Amino acid sequence: MDVFVCAGCEAVLSAPVVRVALPVHARQRWGHSLMPVLMESGTYAVDPGPGGAPGAAVLAPGDLRGTVLLPERCDGCCGSGGGDGPNLACVRCGLPVATRVDDCGYWQEVWCDPGATRIAPGEAVEVSSQWVELADTCAPLPPVTPEGRWDPRWGAAVGAALAGVVALSDGRPVAVPPGALAVTLSRAVDALLPPGPPGRTVVLAGPGLPVPEDPRALALVPVHPRTGEVWPCHGGADVVPLDAAVWLHVAQGPDELPHPAAGRVPAGVHRDEPLPPRPLTLFRADLGVFLRTLSRLPAFREPWLRRIHEEVRGRGYAGAPSRTGPDGGCRPGRPGGGCGSSRPRGAS
Repeated sequence: MDVFVCAGCEAVLSAPVVRVALPVHARQRWGHSLMPVLMESGTYAVDPGPGGAPGAAVLAPGDLRGTVLLPERCDGCCGSGGGDGPNLACVRCGLPVATRVDDCGYWQEVWCDPGATRIAPGEAVEVSSQWVELADTCAPLPPVTPEGRWDPRWGAAVGAALAGVVALSDGRPVAVPPGALAVTLSRAVDALLPPGPPGRTVVLAGPGLPVPEDPRALALVPVHPRTGEVWPCHGGADVVPLDAAVWLHVAQGPDELPHPAAGRVPAGVHRDEPLPPRPLTLFRADLGVFLRTLSRLPAFREPWLRRIHEEVRGRGYAGAPSRTGPDGGCRPGRPGGGCGSSRPRGAS
């Protein structure tokens, strides 16, 4: 397992942690609620950055050691939004080393500044990469939370998958099968691509599912949550990575989102459970994740994809969230990098 150390004085800054894949919802902004911790305790991930070079590393706040908060850099609404740069300093030498983010609408996380910290390798720990164990290491994620809202992780996962579908579409219509994918993915696909007979069709593929035989298929396949490996589809179809927890729900769950059944309850059957939660709004794929993912794809060099990127960045797309996300919240214009701020968030 590895530890983070200060580049200035070599002080240890973290508990032993093991590297895993960067979650698709890293750096996500969603709504106005206080969000959970991004990383599991004992793990960290590295954001490769636009050019593929290693960038800032993220870990759980509870895994940090030997740092002190810099109050003058703690912008935000309900916490720190990270817009003022590193707000955690090394206790031993005072060097700003990391950025704590815990404002409303942000996942709670700590981004270590790659220029002020380094990773000291420790004893190697084997990270399971067996696809047959996927269901044991990752739980299916329903699209609707117990409170009846769209889960933000679905917003991020669908936003990233949307970028892959659009990039592989060649600018032609794409068909999305009925079920949860139609409810969550289809609206944005239809908004970004022209109408007409579909040139390609989205299909679900992966462990335990048939290999797509149609070479025009766009295979939605899982990304391993530990290694970041994309499921290898050997049928010749182009693959679109999808978050494993979301993929498992689509692969194992019902085809349709839960809804009240018609008709009467049979005689002698007593039911007192509440109705399944139903969101009050249409699903909105995460706009920021879509734009970030699209800009990092090799196909982004194509002029038509750049035009889509610029149009979406300027006016959004049908199904894209506003700046406040699907649940409302603050409005743009407040300085400081918290809810509604236009200031960037990051480790430096």
